[in-house]
Amino acid sequence: MSMSEGRDGRERLVVIGGDAAGMSAASQARRLKGPEELEIVAFERGHFTSFSACGIPYWVGGEVPERDRLIARTPQEHRARGIDLRLRTEVTEIDVAGQRVRARDVDSGAESWTPYDKLVIATGARPVRPDLPGADAPGVHGVQTLDDGQALLDTLAGTRGRRAVVVGAGYIGVEMAEALINRGFAVTVVNRGREPMSTLDPDMGRMVHRAMEGLGITMVNDAEVTKVLTGEDGRVRAVATEDAEYPADVVILGIGVRPETALARAAGLPLGTHGGLLTDLAMRVRGHENMWAGGDCVEVLDLVSGQEQYVPLGTHANKHGQVIGTNAGGGYATFPGVVGTAVSKVCDLEIARTGLREKDAHRVGLRFEAVTIESTSRAGYYPGAAPMTVKMLAESRTGRLLGVQIVGREGAAKRVDIAAVALTAQMTVEQMTALDLGYAPPFSPVWDPVLVAARKAAAKVRAA
Repeated sequence: MSMSEGRDGRERLVVIGGDAAGMSAASQARRLKGPEELEIVAFERGHFTSFSACGIPYWVGGEVPERDRLIARTPQEHRARGIDLRLRTEVTEIDVAGQRVRARDVDSGAESWTPYDKLVIATGARPVRPDLPGADAPGVHGVQTLDDGQALLDTLAGTRGRRAVVVGAGYIGVEMAEALINRGFAVTVVNRGREPMSTLDPDMGRMVHRAMEGLGITMVNDAEVTKVLTGEDGRVRAVATEDAEYPADVVILGIGVRPETALARAAGLPLGTHGGLLTDLAMRVRGHENMWAGGDCVEVLDLVSGQEQYVPLGTHANKHGQVIGTNAGGGYATFPGVVGTAVSKVCDLEIARTGLREKDAHRVGLRFEAVTIESTSRAGYYPGAAPMTVKMLAESRTGRLLGVQIVGREGAAKRVDIAAVALTAQMTVEQMTALDLGYAPPFSPVWDPVLVAARKAAAKVRAA
């Protein structure tokens, strides 16, 4: 491939990474500029593009019947829109001064350079693989890509034993534990923290713990895995902690992810304290006029704490892609930041959070009042009313809302969106009590649970 490839008066946009942020950026740039003006080349080292990693646990668990339902747009669809998409091709170097990237064909090993006028870095995240003896043994799986999901399903189909150990109890760990229960496995979750779901305060995490045990999952908290034990055939047979061994025919690593920024680091691009790329409001890599980054490889501004955070979520990745594609395509857009909203479920227990936990508020030096209330999802007398616990943090003196956590049955999780909007608008809990929310007995009590918590928090702020 010559350096002059495609040098026909058109600008060239090169995209590294073919999932949410990368292909959203490519698609949005293409909407704004046709192929006669802008050439778009996208590199993806895997087999798939534009897929929902968030859906993998539900595919593994059987709720989503086939893999292809998780693919929003196929490589063929992207190519039909004039995007030169190169699958199974890994970018190995960014030459910033020369404005070019080196890419390697994963199957043949052939390498070539591709020049760019504009570059988008959307390299995503990589699962944390603990540096433990046996962590690379057959039967030990991370679940980041559709390839990972397929490999896990192959292992599940091929194991005679039915014992699974999940390491970590964040979103992925909890969702994978339930998926394996649905597949008929006996599941043990080994968790470093006091309670599962460290994105919640421990008092709220305890409810998740109880729900998991109710599903038949064995929870082992305050435990660190020290090694993965293998049998004579080299396959995984157990997971060991300081003081116990847990037999396993399959092990899932759900310890979380880190930004995949080795390429960026080698190219001397600016990284934050969490290892993610730093960008400006237009998602431009700081200090680089013709280079953008988005998705799970960047840090984002937390609007509540005012600090850069690492929050790898598909919602952000798609928004980043839209902003980047608009800017790379000659328009103008910005991404102001996040408030840290996330929802999940265990069986029929819904889990939601937004804003700061107690430890986050302490870390950034905010003083706060915390309240917890019990309510129901509907009017108490209406059939199907289910209990719901809402925890709310408000800043001392000012009463500014700082964070909300909700754990309950049907109708609990999406209520956190009320709090996410209130956080974005920097409302006080006093102002929240006047919100005109929808009410009818099938949908909520006359005072919505979020407003009950806001009333209690406002009273506590006033009393303090």
